[in-house]
Amino acid sequence: MLPADWRDGLFLGRLDLGDGPTPVLLSGGIAYDMSSLAPTVADLVDAAAFDPALGFPLGDVEDVLGRARLLSPIDLQCVKAAGVTFAVSALERVIEERARGDADKAQAVRGGLEARIGGSIRSVVPGSSDAAALKAALIEDGMWSQYLEVAIGPDAEIFTKSPVLSTVGSGALIGVRSDSDWNNPEPEIVLLADARGKPVGATLGNDVNLRDFEGRSALLLGKAKDNNASCAIGPFVRLFDAGYSISDVESAQVLLRIEGPEGFLLEGESRMSEISRPPLDLLRQCFSEHQYPDGVVLFLGTLFAPTQDRDAPGRGFTHKAGDLVTISSARLGTLVNTVSTSSEAPSWETGISALYRNLAARGLIRAQAAVLAD
Repeated sequence: MLPADWRDGLFLGRLDLGDGPTPVLLSGGIAYDMSSLAPTVADLVDAAAFDPALGFPLGDVEDVLGRARLLSPIDLQCVKAAGVTFAVSALERVIEERARGDADKAQAVRGGLEARIGGSIRSVVPGSSDAAALKAALIEDGMWSQYLEVAIGPDAEIFTKSPVLSTVGSGALIGVRSDSDWNNPEPEIVLLADARGKPVGATLGNDVNLRDFEGRSALLLGKAKDNNASCAIGPFVRLFDAGYSISDVESAQVLLRIEGPEGFLLEGESRMSEISRPPLDLLRQCFSEHQYPDGVVLFLGTLFAPTQDRDAPGRGFTHKAGDLVTISSARLGTLVNTVSTSSEAPSWETGISALYRNLAARGLIRAQAAVLAD
């Protein structure tokens, strides 16, 4: 699950070693338990305590991962997402809207829309005078959409994807609503930022998308996005250092592979070089006139919008239970999840109060207080 150069990087994550969530750092092939210094990932990021020497060595990373349960690498951070940040996905959102969430109508809408505005939307800079002129022309032609507003207008779409502590990690089941019949994965790079809005690292995410729900009405975004087990993050956060920076995020390629239980195969890629808004601008807009004391993870959006037919011709792609979804990027590793329904995936039961009861029972809150006092 780790990238080829993992021994050269510094990685942050969470493991369950048998007694509860434990923040860990991976460095030089060794896993370090950081819980006595910082019982949560949010505490570790807040203190910028990314020195493995401050933790307790657990042993060789491969050995530790073989005996521990991998969790989502984040805990108390707010989970935010930027939508419609690539031209292709912007067009697909407009298609969903015009098809009213009906997959059978998507193909006809797609052809006409691509011919009319495909080239224009790919070349314009969001918020620019050219974007304003394109908006005026599209309004004149009756082609304007709320999705085009956030695709080329000055304000990005930033929404809350998932409640604190509800994300799942690599290897877990990922949930799609049982009453959705047009949906897809959204492979994305996810930034981790501290409480001041400073990016400290990046990881991979799957922002599961229900095209039928959001296509019927944008006001159903919450129901389309926020469901049990519908947000996967991992495997680890690669922390920014001399060997890995935001420029590596901006030039990254994200690969997607879906293997269906019936033998179906779909492969795609998302190239961050084609993003319409710089990742740091999206992060800036996330923190504009808002505070996040425990930090934020921000999904940056995806170029990937599957149109390959799976069942009936012209109907495109939708998930089936049992799909194996693999999202990978050369410097971040591999996130793997199997698709289930949100109703059948394991229920989310460890909230904030349960987490702190666990930390208190393990003596970690008192241990942190003693470290801070020293």
